[in-house]
Amino acid sequence: MESTADGDGCTTPDEHLMRVGYALDGDDGCIADARHHAAAFLDRASDDQHLPVSARARDLTQLVVSELVTNTRKHAPGPVLLELRITACRVEITVWDSDPRVPVARAADPHRVGQHGLEIVKAVAEDFDVRRAPTGKRITARITLADDPGHAPT
Repeated sequence: MESTADGDGCTTPDEHLMRVGYALDGDDGCIADARHHAAAFLDRASDDQHLPVSARARDLTQLVVSELVTNTRKHAPGPVLLELRITACRVEITVWDSDPRVPVARAADPHRVGQHGLEIVKAVAEDFDVRRAPTGKRITARITLADDPGHAPT
């Protein structure tokens, strides 16, 4: 397997080391199910691939999964697809839904209750991307696996 160095100095394989997908039915338990799938995926990555999954990365991954699946459940009809991919340096969380509208983070408002999910995801993710699909959209967030206090997200 060939590897390359990316801009943050981390050497990563050209392909993902692990990838898994889940179809979530959108019922009341799907958010908790999605968090459970994310935690189990990171456990397997740590055990099987010997990747340095920090407690911070685990917590942030579950937070991002929870926020993205919650937003999808609230705003898009039908099923939700969750895909988790991992490289030597980061976990990628992708959520697909059937609504083609691109979400927009709202302006800061200290009096607003709720509706901060997208703001939270953008604040904790190393990278955030929304792409329209033939039906719906795909939202991807990337979280660095290892703690590195000297590395600022780009």
